[in-house]
Formats: sequence, structure tokens, C-alpha cells
Amino acid sequence: MTSTTGLSATLGGIVLGATLVASAAQADRFTFRMGSGHPKGPAPYVTTMSDFFVTEVKRRAAEETDHTVTFIESYGGGIAGVSETLEAVQSGLLDFGGYCVCFEPSNLYLHNFPYFEPFGPQASSDAIAAVRVVYDKNPWLSDVFEDEFGQVLLGLGAWDNYHLGTTKEWKTVADLKGVKIGGAGPNLPWLEYAGAVPVQSSLPEGYMAMKTGVYDGWLMTPAGYNGFKYYEPAPYYTLIGYGAMPVVVMTANKTKMESLPDDLRQIIEEVGRAWEDRNGKAMDDSQAAGLAALAENGAIINELPEGVRAEWAQSLAELPRKSAEEANARGMPGTKVLQDFIDAARDAGHDWPVDYVLN
Repeated sequence: MTSTTGLSATLGGIVLGATLVASAAQADRFTFRMGSGHPKGPAPYVTTMSDFFVTEVKRRAAEETDHTVTFIESYGGGIAGVSETLEAVQSGLLDFGGYCVCFEPSNLYLHNFPYFEPFGPQASSDAIAAVRVVYDKNPWLSDVFEDEFGQVLLGLGAWDNYHLGTTKEWKTVADLKGVKIGGAGPNLPWLEYAGAVPVQSSLPEGYMAMKTGVYDGWLMTPAGYNGFKYYEPAPYYTLIGYGAMPVVVMTANKTKMESLPDDLRQIIEEVGRAWEDRNGKAMDDSQAAGLAALAENGAIINELPEGVRAEWAQSLAELPRKSAEEANARGMPGTKVLQDFIDAARDAGHDWPVDYVLN
């Protein structure tokens, strides 16, 4: 016959055991918050975050571990806007975030180095490969995210080749004098030669700004220009070829990453690099599809004569040196980073239209 005390002890052990099992099971269930200020669709890097990174992390976790992973996805500024995502990841409001460093001109000034050297690689796949070389040669670029902003860099993304859309047709560079043109910030110096008036802005507000005449043009890639329907208020799209810009990053909150089991953290890191590898082709495909869609949607596409493009590039010959000096003055390895990008692109076969001299 079992005593009351023995029965209580037995039941207590069962309850304790059940609690421990439940706790262990609960510990194997992870819910992550993933976000970006840009929307899925018009911003291809967000599409690859959702369709590839999220999907692949969940698949591998299910197949290779005992963990169950779910994501709460919020894009288009649902949790954080384009200039708030870095801080949202830093604070833990987001576990994973994707954002353009162009909206962090103070915090991540030197990470915008592709903007400082326009007319670089035209294909996103080539540009990302060159920028990866620069990051690998300059660990400082990755360390900044961890040391100053409490997050881990998982992978690089890009905008495809930049061109110029306007509300009115133009034939010569002189036609752009005094025209107000929007952009992300680091690319606005490209307009100096044309005498245009640069306006700091962001993609989500561009449509209405051009519709209402706040400004009359936008520096943007075909995919972005088409995705945000900029061709409606500004149908004239001129192919200039400023270059693809690998200035997009996907990061994870450092504290969150350190709290994860080793096997899940390894999967996340590996999928982050695989996401980077996919972005080049995704953006190249996006460039072609964007141009085709713009033509189909009624945009008037023109190509800048090569002579004018060469003159435009030559007019910006001092931009890299000045940008490098600004970075150096801030205690950053500006000259080395910019020179490494020039060399990496050239070594991969890119022919720079102007010989940028940094010293």
C-alpha cells in the first residue's frame, strides 16, 4: 500500500518532470521578429529576405535540428522605417533587420563607399562580389555593427544599377540645371555636374513628392522605379549607369544571436551568407525585369550618349578622394577601403571610366 507521503512525492516528481519536459520543449521553439523599412516586392532585397532567408532558416532548422522556428515579418515600415531599422535591431525591437546604409550617413558613413565611387560595376552580382572582397580585407566594416550597434552582420545586399527618372524629358545635361531631384543622400553628389538641385528623400515618399511637384526627378534603379510606380508622375527614364550599389545589409541582434543554441546560430549565419550570394543574381534579374516592366507600363526610356556619360564621370573625379578624406578625419580607414573597392572591381574586369586618385 502506498503511503500518502510516498504518493505525494511520486506525484510531485511526475509534476516536476512534466514541468522540466515542458520547459525543454518550450526552449526549442523560437519566434523571431524580422523587418525592414522597405516593402516586399518593390524592394527586391526584402523579397529575398522573406522568400529565401526566412524560408531556408525554417526549413533547415526543421530538418537538421530539434528546434521549431517561426518568424513574425513586418516590412514597409510596420515596425521600423528605413532610417530606424538599425536602431530597431540594436534595441531588440527587431531580431533581424534589412536596411540600406544610405539612411545612416552618420552612423555608417564609410559603409556607403560604393556611392562615393560612381560608375562602378554595372551588374549587381559583380558589384556585390567586389564589395565582399573589401569587407573581407577590412574587418573594421563588419566589426562596427557588433562593437557600436550591438548586431551581427549576416550578409550584403544591393540596389541594381542606378539611372535617372524625371517628370520632363531632357536631352543635354544643361537641361537638368535647377531641376530638383530626390535621392537617398550619398548619391546626391552625382548631380553636381548637372547643376541639379539635390533633395534628400526616401522611396516611400517619392511618388507623392513628384506628383505634387516637390521635386521633379529621382535617382533610382529600374526595379525600384517600377515597383513604386514612379513612371506615373515621372515617365522619362534615362539610362546613365551610375552602377549597382551594394549598400544593403541584413543584421541580427547580437544578444539574441548569442542566446541561441550553436546549431541554430550556425544555420542562421550560413543562410545569411547564402542570402548574400543569391542577391546578385536576384538584382540582375530585377534590373532586366524592371526595364521591361517600365517599357510595358509606358515609361519613355532613353540612353545617355557614352560621351556625355564619360564627361559626367570625369566631373566627379574628386568625389572619391574627398569622401576618403572625410572618412579618415572621422577615424575610419577611408582611403584603404575606397582603394580596395577600385582594385577589386578592376581585378574582376571592370573598366572604370575615370581614374580615381585618392592621394
